[in-house]
Amino acid sequence: MTLHPQGELYRQLSFLSYYFHWDLDRTLSLPHLEREKFCQEISRINKQANTQEKNLFDL
Repeated sequence: MTLHPQGELYRQLSFLSYYFHWDLDRTLSLPHLEREKFCQEISRINKQANTQEKNLFDL
């Protein structure tokens, strides 16, 4: 088992809870790499949305 720094865990939990409105049990049930992937994807979407004039969610 790989241990990750406690600060990293709190960062991921806070990030996912804020954006997805997931509760603590839901976010803790995810493996570290999956949590990290979700965090990266949310960040990518936010960066893209903040650099475009067009709404990302327009079809």
